[in-house]
Amino acid sequence: MQKAEEPNLRLFVFHHSGGSHLVYRDWPACFPGWDVQIPDAPGRGPRDRRPALTHAGALFDHFLHELDSLLTGPYAFFGHSMGGMVAYELTRRLLDMGRTPPVWLGVSARGTLHPDGDPVRRHLLSDTQLRRELAAMDGTPSSVLDHDELWDLFAPTIRADLRMSETWRTEPLTAPLPVPLSVFGGTRDHVAPPHRLDGWADASEHFLGRHLFDGGHFYFQDRLPEVAGRIQDDVRRALLPARPPSAAVR
Repeated sequence: MQKAEEPNLRLFVFHHSGGSHLVYRDWPACFPGWDVQIPDAPGRGPRDRRPALTHAGALFDHFLHELDSLLTGPYAFFGHSMGGMVAYELTRRLLDMGRTPPVWLGVSARGTLHPDGDPVRRHLLSDTQLRRELAAMDGTPSSVLDHDELWDLFAPTIRADLRMSETWRTEPLTAPLPVPLSVFGGTRDHVAPPHRLDGWADASEHFLGRHLFDGGHFYFQDRLPEVAGRIQDDVRRALLPARPPSAAVR
């Protein structure tokens, strides 16, 4: 029996707070030849019987265990909002474990992580305030925000995710990551505005740039082909062999 051909690259897409793979279901079609994986954190919807996690460290451990056998060959990480934190911290953990890291790391709509955590505390807002905030972010279906029964069903997971994302304390880097990194954002994102993305340039030895797209926190919803094309371009740049130092001028 002929062995199935390996995909050119495996791309892991990590979802935002309160999200799931459903928001990213159109992504695989935009990456022909790639194996696009969109893993869900526990507690996604009424059919997921796993309890939602309440501590970011447990979330990272969960993904390391769940994805363990897939973290081989050329693979890349892309994380949006909370998923950006997940992608970054998983990369650090894999490096600390002596495992092969991703060939590329993409962080989207997530301000630079700091040891003091995120000063924003959306998980502490009242239901009315939080529903209004989520509506402005335009990433949660109105069917959830406008109906009390659905809100009561999904709100605990949304709050748990926001709490993890906003209270996680990252360890300071002792040296920039040896993994090529790109950062993505929306020009009108009030959650992670462009100036909060600048610090990612210092997190990698091979920073590939800050890519801004017209839009808010979920800028990719209206321009997915354009965003996917930029991701593909940056992954190709990351896979280029390192250039040897220029010869000294004699």
